[in-house]
Amino acid sequence: MLSRTADSLFWMARYMERAENLARLLEVGHRLAITPGETGGNEWLSTVTIAGCGQDFFETHQNATAQTVTDFLGLSEHNSYSIPSCIANARGNGRAVRTALTSSMWESLNGTWLDLETKRREALSGTGVIDYLDWIKDRSMQFTGAITSTMLRSDAYYFTQMGTLLERADNTARILDVKYHVLLPEHEAVGGGLDFYQWNAILRAVTANRAYHYLYRDSLQPWLIAEMLILRSELPRSLVGCLAGVTDCLEKLSNAYGARKDCVRMANALHADLAYGKIEDIFQQGLHEFLTDFLRRNYALADQIQRDYLL
Repeated sequence: MLSRTADSLFWMARYMERAENLARLLEVGHRLAITPGETGGNEWLSTVTIAGCGQDFFETHQNATAQTVTDFLGLSEHNSYSIPSCIANARGNGRAVRTALTSSMWESLNGTWLDLETKRREALSGTGVIDYLDWIKDRSMQFTGAITSTMLRSDAYYFTQMGTLLERADNTARILDVKYHVLLPEHEAVGGGLDFYQWNAILRAVTANRAYHYLYRDSLQPWLIAEMLILRSELPRSLVGCLAGVTDCLEKLSNAYGARKDCVRMANALHADLAYGKIEDIFQQGLHEFLTDFLRRNYALADQIQRDYLL
């Protein structure tokens, strides 16, 4: 396969997953904003900070509010970080390698792009923001389903899958890190009512409420939520689950091409640290510090894959 084709497949999947992830991140912000009690109003600042575009945001906006952050990340056509830009970039990459896609993949991707403007205008009217975010998540999951159900298990599939999983791992870490940035007011206790609502919002954002109660059969406990999202391979969106998929794809590419690249070593090292990690050690290190380090290593892994296969 041409590296140019692999690159387009990789980034098509990343951009489509990123659109869903932005929708989930905005949903967290909206849920935290309506939780009982006071969060200090910083749920929107945390949202734009965790999205990694705080500097660009404040070049055009003075304050992080529900409207400004939702417009910037969710609705703007002029912001390269926004959902519409991600959909457009995904469709552009998919169109460049149309013959490498199945008909189901292209119809899902192109249909999302064609319907996006109508949905965006409805959200801009102020009456359908949550519906718009739900629609983005549904379309992204439909596209991911088309990949899983219709692509041959060849190198094209492995590059597409890696793009999805690397972006998903990045998003899970960022959503979990939102809880670190949305600090409890001084009069609120850890484990109190506000803390409960914030952790519940995190679980709902990754659609893991039922999974949590199935795995732990317990009330919401911060360390158990963090353990599930980081270390439990049963959860598809967990960090260890995503990295297991990435390492599997890289191993199969290594066998197919007869060469073991540096990115394989990096992926296996990161996966091993997660697979054999303990939540007690993570909290002792500091959850925020652990997640920051994971995001750095995940970015470095994606960059190394780019160097080894896609340039």
